Order: sequence, then C-alpha cells, then structure tokens
Amino acid sequence: MARINLLPWRETLRKQRQREFGVAVGGMMVITALLLVVGHMHIAGMITHQNNRNNFIKKEIAAVEGKIKEIKDLESTKSKLLARMEVIQELQSSRPGVVHLFDELVKTVPEGALLTKVEQSGKLIRIDGRAQSNARVSAYMRKIEASEWLGKPRLLVIETKDKTGTGLNNFRLSAQQENPSEGNNQ
Repeated sequence: MARINLLPWRETLRKQRQREFGVAVGGMMVITALLLVVGHMHIAGMITHQNNRNNFIKKEIAAVEGKIKEIKDLESTKSKLLARMEVIQELQSSRPGVVHLFDELVKTVPEGALLTKVEQSGKLIRIDGRAQSNARVSAYMRKIEASEWLGKPRLLVIETKDKTGTGLNNFRLSAQQENPSEGNNQ
C-alpha cells in the first residue's frame, strides 16, 4: 500500500481556516466599529436636533413672556385710565350737585333760623346755625328730610345759652347730600 502523507494538506487547510477566521473576526470588528460610529453619529444628531428645539422653545417662551409683560402693563394702564374716567364722570355728575345743595340750603331754612357755617366732607354736610327756638330747629330738620337733595338729618348739638345777647339758640346738625337721579333717597 502506498503511503500518502496528509499532514501538509491538513496544515494548509488549518492555516486557511485560521486566515478565514481572522478575516471574519476582523470584518466583524470593522462592521461593529462602523455600527458604533453610525450609532454615535445618529445619537449626536438627535441630541443636536433636541438642543435646537430646546433653544427655539426658549426663544418662544422669552417672546411670550415679553408679550405677557406688555399685556400686564397695558392692563395696568387701562385700569388707571378707567379710574381717571370714573373720577371725571363723578366730577361731571356732581358738578350740578353743589348748585342744588346751596339752593336746597336756602329753601329749607325756616323763618326764625339762620346758618352761620356749612362744611361738606364727601356727601356729609355739617351745618352750624342759630334759631329762635328748638321748634325752628325741628322744622329745619323736617324740611331737610323732605328735600330731594338733602336727607338723613341728625342733630348733634343744641345750646340754649345766649352768648351774643340776641336770644337765639345755637345748633349744629349733620345731613347727607343726595342725588335723586341716582336713586339714593332712602
């Protein structure tokens, strides 16, 4: 029988398989490295895209906050203007009230009484005067109660001492100025 030496052939096959294995391992390492690079680039791109979106949102938030501040300033200005308009309307509506007040003071003073001092604080009127008797003061208070422009009389002081020698009693009372067009008469 013939002897055939198969060792060189096996050795050659082993070396070929080792080269194929090395090429396969090297190829896999290259493919893995490429996948890692592509994955890294993709994630970096997503992060950049998200940062761009965040920056855009921050700019829009700043713009909206600026508009909100402007709106608050406008609302403040609006409320100040409305308050001024209210004051002006109140002054316009109360302008004839002074004329009516003096007219009513003249109409309501009964004979035998005279006024020495009239003070107004808001709608409250303080009246000082002198009268021949307490009945004149009572009549004056009834006329104030019946008046359209005056109401709620309240006697504060009545002095029967005659300091001036005229025989008149001093009195002090308060009343409220009212406006019949507003329906304040109660």
